[in-house]
Order: sequence, then structure tokens, then C-alpha cells
Amino acid sequence: MARRRGVRGLCEGPVRTDAQDFPGDRSHQVTDRIVGLFLLAISIWYGVTAGDYEASFGDPLGPAAFPIMLSVPAAILSLTMIIRPDEEPAWVTGKPLLLQVGAVSLLLAYAGFLEVLGFPLATFIAVALLGRILRSSWPKSIASAAIMSAFLFLAFDKLLGLPLPLLPEFVS
Repeated sequence: MARRRGVRGLCEGPVRTDAQDFPGDRSHQVTDRIVGLFLLAISIWYGVTAGDYEASFGDPLGPAAFPIMLSVPAAILSLTMIIRPDEEPAWVTGKPLLLQVGAVSLLLAYAGFLEVLGFPLATFIAVALLGRILRSSWPKSIASAAIMSAFLFLAFDKLLGLPLPLLPEFVS
């Protein structure tokens, strides 16, 4: 009779629940705190390492100013993750996860091949492939890569005076 009236919950058997279904469970917030601690350790290490860096050329502030300016907000934001974790974090899976792993891998490869390929070529390849990861068409990705690699090389090398490798190692 309950089925006819649309009250299906009365006819079904007991439903098994996991610990995360209980209202007081906070185990899913632990991952935010672990990531926050990891990022805090990296930002502290980055700031301390940058403070020891010295160069004979460049700005009067020295080469350590920019990395320290990055490490302070990174430490503050990681403390925010530790103190106030996300209430209900959503984990990506499937294709979006593969795209994120691909983007991070590409950025790590870019850092590794920067001196080997030279700044313009390495930047061109990285920007073009990142454009494809972000679902841009090949012509748009290539055009963006050409413009960005030229602009960034001129900005860093000519305007800021940061010496960057122009040609790949095997050419120069």
C-alpha cells in the first residue's frame, strides 16, 4: 500500500552509510590541512632559500626580493587552508584530473627545458600546449604562443635586464 501512495522509503530495507555521512564527521577536511602544511613548508623553504641568493648585477633590492614577495602570500594562504579548510571539498576525477596533471607536468618540463631549448622556443612550446590543454584550437594556441614568447622575451631581457637564453644549447 505504501508503494501505491508513493512512499517508497517505507518499503526499502536499511541503507548502509559510511562514516562521512554522519553530521559530525570532519575527516574530509584533513586533506586541506595536509596540503596547507605542505604548501606552508614549501613557501618557508622558498623564502629562506631566496634570502641566501646573491647576484652581482640587477636591482639594488637584489634577486631575493621577488621570491620573498611570492613566499609571504603563499605562506599566508596556506595558513588559511590550515585554519579554515573547505567544508565539502570536491575532488576532480577522470578527464579533468588528467588535464590538471598534464598542465603541472608541462610546467615542470618547461622549467627543465628552459635553458636547453632557450627561452623563446621553450615558452612557445609550453604556451601552445597549455592552450591545447585549455581546449583552444591549434591556430589560436600557436598565435598566442608566438605573441607571448616574443613579448615575454622582450619584457624580461630588454626591459627588466634579465639575461635569458635566446637560442637552444645545441645551436649556441
